[in-house]
This record gives sequence, structure tokens and C-alpha cells, in this order.
Amino acid sequence: MNLTGFYTLFGKEILRFRKVWLQTLMAPIVTALLYLLVFGHVLEGRVEVFPGIGYLTFLVPGLVMMSVIQNAFANSSSSLIQSKVTGNLVFMLLAPLSHLEFFAAFVAAAIVRGLAVGLGMFLVTIGFVPVPVAHAWAIVAFAVLGSAMAGTLGVIAGLWAEKFDQLAGFQNFVILPLSFLSGVFYSIHSLPVFWQTASHFNPFFYMIDGFRYGFFGQADTSPWLSLLAVAGSFLLLAAVAVAMIRSGYKIRE
Repeated sequence: MNLTGFYTLFGKEILRFRKVWLQTLMAPIVTALLYLLVFGHVLEGRVEVFPGIGYLTFLVPGLVMMSVIQNAFANSSSSLIQSKVTGNLVFMLLAPLSHLEFFAAFVAAAIVRGLAVGLGMFLVTIGFVPVPVAHAWAIVAFAVLGSAMAGTLGVIAGLWAEKFDQLAGFQNFVILPLSFLSGVFYSIHSLPVFWQTASHFNPFFYMIDGFRYGFFGQADTSPWLSLLAVAGSFLLLAAVAVAMIRSGYKIRE
């Protein structure tokens, strides 16, 4: 593996979002805090999803994971579409990088941004909302795997899209619905039977449910099933993304 090339592209991606940290790091944290403020104010004291856990406390892990997912996706997808539109993608194609190194650098940078936003969100909220930690391994595992999967989706979307509005459509019609219908704001046991069943086909549900298990030791499904579902989804999407890069899909035209 060309480690020099990998680290160079990875460093370039890190530098890209660090340069505009107010937009890429602070803005998502503020947005998530607004969700917490609005939903918490309306539903705190009226909803108890898990016994002994207030709604605000229940909400924090879901919002943290949603921020991780959305920002990991945004990092890889926006970088690729910008490179394609501005025409500088050709310089990465000319570099001595294999398709695996190309893929790994983009996904690794997406993981860093997703985890940075999630950690920032968590550190800000714990000053106001007490959140227990039951299983630290689950928090780390689902945060890393979730951001890796979202970053891989971002690579696929960035390769597929030819214009910014196509990428926006992918985010609005795929990423946002999957995020909001994954149990961020509710337990799926509160849904009708049909929608409970449908939720089990949403990989984002397993990310958030497993991540929440790490804090409360309680979840809507088995954490091991969630871990298997997220890892399997990541490997499947990674295979698709690497195949697209190897074939030069929409990047060698």
C-alpha cells in the first residue's frame, strides 16, 4: 500500500474541512442543539421511552449519532462533487494511488469529521443533560462503523452525482429520510406493527439503536444484531464504492 499517497490525500481531506470549521464542525453542533432544545422542551416530562430515563437524556445519543452520520456523508460526498465540478479530480487520478487507497483516504477523513462533530455535540450537551455510559465499547464501535458507512455512502453519492443538485437530491431523498426514520426521536416500539417491521430494513436504525445501547444498556433490538447489520452494510457498500472507483465510474469521462 502506498502509505505516502494515502496520508497525503487523507491530510488534504482533513485540511479541507478544518479550513471552514465554523461551517463543517460548529454549525452541525448548533443545529443538533436546536433539535435538543425544541424537542426536549416540548416532550420532556411527557414521554418516557425507557424506564427511569428522561426524554432529554434519551434524545442525546440519537442526535449525536445523527450528526455523525450526516457529517461523515457530507464530507466525502461534497469533496468528490467539488473535485468533479472544478476539474481538479484529474490530479488525484494521475497520482500513484490505487482504488483502495483512494477509497480509504476519503472514508477515513469522513470518519474523523463525523466523530469530531459527534464528540463536540456530546461534550456540549453533557453540561446540561446527564447521560450515563453503560457500555463504552458499543459507543466507540457504532460511532466508528456508522461514520465509516455514512462516509462510504458519501463516496458512492459523490461518484454518482454530476451536479450539486443531484447530490442534494441524494441527501434529501435518501440520507435525511433514513436518518429521521431511524428512531432518533422515538422508540420503534411506539410505531404500528407495519412501521416497526419496515424500520428493521433501515440500516441507520441499527446504528442509532446500538449506539444508544452503549449509553443506557437498553435497546429496541439486540446490540449484536445491530453490530452485524451495520458491519455487513458497510462491507457491502464498501465493495460497491471500490468497484465504482476501479471502473472509473463517472470520473474518467
